[in-house]
Amino acid sequence: MVNGVAKTYAMTGWRVGWVIGPKDVVKAATNLQSHATSNVSNVAQVAALAAVSGDLEAVASMREAFDRRRRTIVRMLNEIDGVVCPEPEGAFYAYPSVKALLGKEIRGRRPQDTVELAALILEEAEVAVVPGEAFGTPGYLRLSYALGDEDLVEGVSRMQKLLAEARD
Repeated sequence: MVNGVAKTYAMTGWRVGWVIGPKDVVKAATNLQSHATSNVSNVAQVAALAAVSGDLEAVASMREAFDRRRRTIVRMLNEIDGVVCPEPEGAFYAYPSVKALLGKEIRGRRPQDTVELAALILEEAEVAVVPGEAFGTPGYLRLSYALGDEDLVEGVSRMQKLLAEARD
């Protein structure tokens, strides 16, 4: 089993995880990891220990918040003409198709791929998204909803306003 604190305890970026399995598999994984990454900081280890040792009350409230944010981002993205966003079933990312927006004029530019569209969104709406090309799926964007409700609504509202300007 491979697990970590990022998703369950909303400790993204802390990079704390563990492996449980047969001794030889764990040893091989440890050897690989020791050559691929550096060690986890002491602060991250102590925080992770506190998280996994405590009760799960905070996890339930975080799950409710992420579910609310998931529903909000999907609804708001689907309100944009040319965007189709399926409802995510895990993690905290929305992954909408923006294929219908590619090649359309937005503020004097015609993004031909999601790399160009992501740059346009960053420059004009000041919202960071990850182009699907980074994951081998051109025509899609990845948006995190691991942020506060107000910031989420503000960012997607800016995208809605910008992308509403798309013209043939």
